[in-house]
Amino acid sequence: MAVLLEDIVKSVEQLLKLISKKSQEQPYVDPTLDPVLLVPGIAGSILNAVDDKTGKTERVWVRILGADHEFRDKVWSRFDPATGKTVNLDADTHIEVPQDRYGLYAIDTLDPDMVLGSDCVYYFHDMIVELIKWGYQEGTTLFGFGYDFRQSNRFQETIDRLASKLESVYTASGGRKITIISHSMGGLLTKCFMSLHSDIFEKYVKTWIAIAAPFRGAPGYISSSFLNGVSFVEGWEQNFFISKWSMQQLLLECPSIYELMACLDFKWEHIPLLEIWREKCDSDGNATITLESYPPAETIAIFREALSTNKVSYDGADISVPFNVDILKWANETRKLLSSAKVPNQIKFYNIYGTSYKTPHSVCYGSEHAPISDLRKLPTLEAKYIYVDGDGTVPMESAKADGLRAEARVGVPGGHRGILCDRHVFRILKHWLKADHDPFYNPVNDYVILPSAFDMESLKTKGLQVTSLKEEWEIIGEDEKESEENMTERKPLVGSVSVARRGGGSVGDKSVQEEAHATVIVHPQNDGKKHVELNAVSISASA
Repeated sequence: MAVLLEDIVKSVEQLLKLISKKSQEQPYVDPTLDPVLLVPGIAGSILNAVDDKTGKTERVWVRILGADHEFRDKVWSRFDPATGKTVNLDADTHIEVPQDRYGLYAIDTLDPDMVLGSDCVYYFHDMIVELIKWGYQEGTTLFGFGYDFRQSNRFQETIDRLASKLESVYTASGGRKITIISHSMGGLLTKCFMSLHSDIFEKYVKTWIAIAAPFRGAPGYISSSFLNGVSFVEGWEQNFFISKWSMQQLLLECPSIYELMACLDFKWEHIPLLEIWREKCDSDGNATITLESYPPAETIAIFREALSTNKVSYDGADISVPFNVDILKWANETRKLLSSAKVPNQIKFYNIYGTSYKTPHSVCYGSEHAPISDLRKLPTLEAKYIYVDGDGTVPMESAKADGLRAEARVGVPGGHRGILCDRHVFRILKHWLKADHDPFYNPVNDYVILPSAFDMESLKTKGLQVTSLKEEWEIIGEDEKESEENMTERKPLVGSVSVARRGGGSVGDKSVQEEAHATVIVHPQNDGKKHVELNAVSISASA
């Protein structure tokens, strides 16, 4: 959203607070709320390494000091096709997820020292704080489910733990059915569980809300992760974190990553491609340069050749870590399971997906002037992306295509992890959770503000970026007492605001121009509701 539009919305929200005469809320416990279980995505749970000989427990994800070394030593693993489990290279170590604070500690703030200050490690924290403000209580109506995200989304141990968690949450809340709020790959885990154990799911779950779930995969993100690894932070913070190469070696042995590849049977609007500028020589030594494009089904041969000589050194030995065909077979079975999942009739499903962020979709290596002759060089090259709309990680097209019976699907402008602390998401959740009431609510002197619509579009044309926004609220309170004559003459109150900015900040700089105009309409109260509309547009141009 353009900066000026953001300022306008914040100003209107402050105005709404004045209109509603709503005092600052204090935390309280609402005994009427149904329990909520938060389920994170990949890399979204704290992991501890436990020494089987001494019992010593050491935090290995996320940690700061010695992060990369301990990650390679304690978290690197190999896939066992006989069991479907990813097993530590260190045979004397196993991975556990801490269960403190009813499972919330492991998914709250992943950075133990808050050195990084990035949303990749500042995870469910804001949502947990917000839920507590609404009246949720840890251990009674608010819980978390962290898990070993290296494993498959249908890994039996994880599925069994989730079944036990649902039962314990149901019991702790006094027999109330649960709302699951999943993020990212947590949506695939939830969907797998629902497919495998629909009876248990129906017994304990009332509502499932998926946020930023890669239902049809995250093609660009996963392709470059296989070939180049992934960095969770940028800039100077990388010095405290896991290197891209170390992460790549882990991901190549993780079934969960293979399960995030592009779905082959999905009808993509734009087929995700792996493109390579190739140089080939004929028998006479004549070189030709062509751009080769591979759809998802044909990328496997490229991955296998590109990673055929990939090795890691561990405990004095070289270990081959190629593209793992056994994991691919396992992941294909998982995708079949996901495609057959159905929401039980008594359960409500909602889908929130991110929009307005450039999201990798197709990946390209090399160029016409710097072609590639040896595919084994791909892991050393930087990928270039063709972007689509999404949350920066998951294409909107993938996140929307849940294949389920949904009560609602809502797109919210936001990044893949940042969306978890987005104020629009909080409004939506509060409404769906029926937490937008207060047991001490007094309609005589208090009001409740509910969002009822949100829509934003952005268009670039001829050097201009035009962003339009429509947002609506309902202020619920006691009907205003008026005479019949006044009621027939009531008209909406209409106000407008315009703001402008010139220059990029320095004196005399006119390179950036931006204007925003907004109209606010406050409709007369009717049936205890006062409807408020905001229509705004911003136009920005760079010289």
